[in-house]
Amino acid sequence: MHALTRRQFLGGAATTLPCLGAALAAQPARRPRVAAVYTVFRFRSHAHNILENFLMPYLFNGNRTVSPCDVVSFYADQRSPTGDTTDEVARRFRIPVYRNIADALTLGGRELAVDAVLSIGEHGEYPFNRLGQHEYPRKRFFDEAVAVMRRSGRYVPIFNDKHLSWYWNWSRAMYDTCMEHRMPFMAGSSVPLAQRRPALEIPAGARIEEAVSIHGGGIDSYDFHALEVLQSMVESRQGSETGVERVEYLEGDDLFRAAQAGRWSLRLAEAAMATEFGKNVPDLRRPIPGERAAVPHGLLITYRDGFRAMMLKVGANSVRWNFAARLRGDDRLHATRFHAGPYGNRCLFMALSHAIQDCFVQGRSPYPVERTLLTTGLTEMAVRSRAAGMALDTPHLDIRYAARDYRAMREMGASWRVLDGTPERRELGMVAT
Repeated sequence: MHALTRRQFLGGAATTLPCLGAALAAQPARRPRVAAVYTVFRFRSHAHNILENFLMPYLFNGNRTVSPCDVVSFYADQRSPTGDTTDEVARRFRIPVYRNIADALTLGGRELAVDAVLSIGEHGEYPFNRLGQHEYPRKRFFDEAVAVMRRSGRYVPIFNDKHLSWYWNWSRAMYDTCMEHRMPFMAGSSVPLAQRRPALEIPAGARIEEAVSIHGGGIDSYDFHALEVLQSMVESRQGSETGVERVEYLEGDDLFRAAQAGRWSLRLAEAAMATEFGKNVPDLRRPIPGERAAVPHGLLITYRDGFRAMMLKVGANSVRWNFAARLRGDDRLHATRFHAGPYGNRCLFMALSHAIQDCFVQGRSPYPVERTLLTTGLTEMAVRSRAAGMALDTPHLDIRYAARDYRAMREMGASWRVLDGTPERRELGMVAT
């Protein structure tokens, strides 16, 4: 893959989904028409971060890339009181804004008139429940979209941003509906697609004994991302994924007492943090210098095959995505940092958008949606274990699947050589065209 300098990028020709094989080398016979259904559209909302890469050229592994899809309709569930950009973007790209999801999928008619649905249920003014979960309307978006497909007798790919729902029964119903109708379903986090610094690949079939995934954000919202990072790294271990047997939420002193008792490895966590701090790894039991004080927490996960893992929240840093693992018969600790790029987490959405477009063109998610079904369940069980103050069994997370190689969808770092040192644009599109 040829990486471009910034000057070459700005003067060069665009490509469409490069390096994904002959099937994507040429435009499809008909560009997939996409309905975008979202909570709110404003600067740096997930709708902005994803749709800018559908509507404008973007970078993928240093190559200037143009989406092979056409966004043909918007549905905005809310309008932000400050900085809402739905109408501005709709006018600029001549995209009609519909009053409901059914009209967005039928383009105002009666039958399904699009080839894919982009469902972005993140940000906006939605309630929190007693467990601290943000009750985003992802299940409602899904149900209303599927109702149109069912009525029309045609099922098209759908992407669901982040975890499926805050409520497990609804999440499982979404998955089961897609399986029943053989509807291509993609979901999840942008972070597993980030560049790994240093480069790290866990070999397929590796005998992983223990792993740690670390973030620096909030419970529920950022726990999910760290769980996706964890699962994306360990799902290809020996025996494939077999699901989770038990989880336990731990916080503050209880978290580190569990490490002293040998229930999880502080040394492994320090190896993960060393990818960010080098030799000057801070004491994880104390506030990290330069960061707001935050109580650390973790989710101790026991998988059905006996494998153990820990998801940790340490410090207060929205671009902290660190990982480490220990392999059987190997004295080394294998660690990496998932690098978000020069503009914070916004850059991660270039690779995610690229993967979504691949799903819409190919009619298949590039990685198993079962990964996100499992991390959705783990995210909910974290807050339930926290509320209960005890470990909880998870028989419903008996989720088995085989990993797939999705390296063709990952950012390897060449894009940052184009963007590094340039100011972030507030306009739609990561770089000037």
